[in-house]
Amino acid sequence: MGNRRGCRRIQTYAKDAHQAALEFHAGVMQDDSELVLFFCSSRYDLVVLADELNQLFGSIPVVGCTTAGEIGPKGYLDHSLTGLSFPKGSYVAETGLLRNLDDFNLPEGHSFSHQLVEQLENRQPVLPNRFGFLLIDGLSMREEVVACSIQNALGQIPLIGGSAGDDLKFEHTHLFYKGVFHSNCALLLLIATLHPIQPFKTQHFTATSNRFVVTAADPPNRLIYEINGRPAAVEYAKFIDVPVDKLSAEYFAASPLVLLIDGEEYVRSIQKANPDNSLTFFCAIDEGLVLRLAKGGDLTQNLIQTFEQIKDEIGSLQLVLGCDCILRNLELSQSPAKTTAGDMFKEYNMVGFSTYGEQYRGVHVNQTLTGVAIGYAHEVKNA
Repeated sequence: MGNRRGCRRIQTYAKDAHQAALEFHAGVMQDDSELVLFFCSSRYDLVVLADELNQLFGSIPVVGCTTAGEIGPKGYLDHSLTGLSFPKGSYVAETGLLRNLDDFNLPEGHSFSHQLVEQLENRQPVLPNRFGFLLIDGLSMREEVVACSIQNALGQIPLIGGSAGDDLKFEHTHLFYKGVFHSNCALLLLIATLHPIQPFKTQHFTATSNRFVVTAADPPNRLIYEINGRPAAVEYAKFIDVPVDKLSAEYFAASPLVLLIDGEEYVRSIQKANPDNSLTFFCAIDEGLVLRLAKGGDLTQNLIQTFEQIKDEIGSLQLVLGCDCILRNLELSQSPAKTTAGDMFKEYNMVGFSTYGEQYRGVHVNQTLTGVAIGYAHEVKNA
C-alpha cells in the first residue's frame, strides 16, 4: 500500500556539480517518483548541474532553488546539494512557474493559483491533505504581494515557503523548473498527501521596550532612511551599542526589529547598512510604523518545543520541509548551538534551506523558521 512509502532524502557536499548530481540521484531515486525537490548552493556550475539532473531524472518532474545554506540528513551545511523525492500513491503534486515578477499583478496570481488547484483536484488518487510550497526569487522584493495573492486564491490550503538565496552574494538567485534555472520568478508546488500534515512557523525573538518610529522610508525598495528623525543606521547602531561602521550581518542576526500587528509579533530583519546610513531590510516597511528592538531567547529550546508540539498533534515525523532564515543560521554560527540545531534537524527529518525570507499563510516574514511537517497515515494522533 502507498501509505507506508516514504520520501527519500539525501545531502551531498560534493563540490563538483557532476558528482553532486550523481550522488543526489542515487540517494533520492525511487520507482514511480511523483516529484523531486532540491536545494543547492549557488556556487555550483548551474549549467552543468541542470544538464546532469535532466539526464539522470528524465521525465520525472524536478524543481528546486539556490540557497544561502542547505539543511538535510547531515544537518546544517554550506555549499552542498540536498533534497528529496515524493513517491506516487501517497503524494500527488502540481507545479507552476510565475515569470517576470517585475510585472506581477494580483489577478495574475489568482488565475495562476486557481489553475494549479484545478489541476490538482483532477488528479488521481484524490488525497485529503493539501498544502502549497512557494519558492521565490529572493532578490525580487515581490514576496509580499505574490504570497498574499496566492494564499488568497488557495483559500483553506495553507501556503508555506522561502525566498531563494545565493550564498550571501546578493547578486542572482535561481529557481529550477522544467530543466532550466530561472530568475525573477516564483515557483509554486501544490502537494496533496494521505499523510497528516502540520504547517508551522516559529521564532525565538520577543519585543523589548526600545521603540523606533520609521520617519523616512522607501517601502517598495525595502529601505529605511530615518528612524526617530535620525539616519537609520546611526540610530540602530546606538541602540545596540556598536559603532556604525562595524555593523554587519552578525549584528543584524542577533538584534532584529519586531513589528506588532494585532498583538502578534513579526520579526523584521535588516539585510545591510548602506553608505548613506540607510538600512535595507528583507521586507517592506512603511513610514510611521513603530518597531521595537528584539531580544533573543534560546533558539534550540524553541526548536525542541515546536517540534515536540507538532509530534503531539500528528505523531512521528517522516519529513519536515523547512525554510529557515539565513540570519538564524548566522546567529547559530557564533556558538556551538549550530551543531545542536543541525542534530535536531536530522532527528526530525528536516529538509530545507537557509532563505532570504520566509512565507507563512500569505505573510512574508524574517528571522523565522516556516515549514510543513508530515507524519504517517497509519499513526493515530494523540488525544
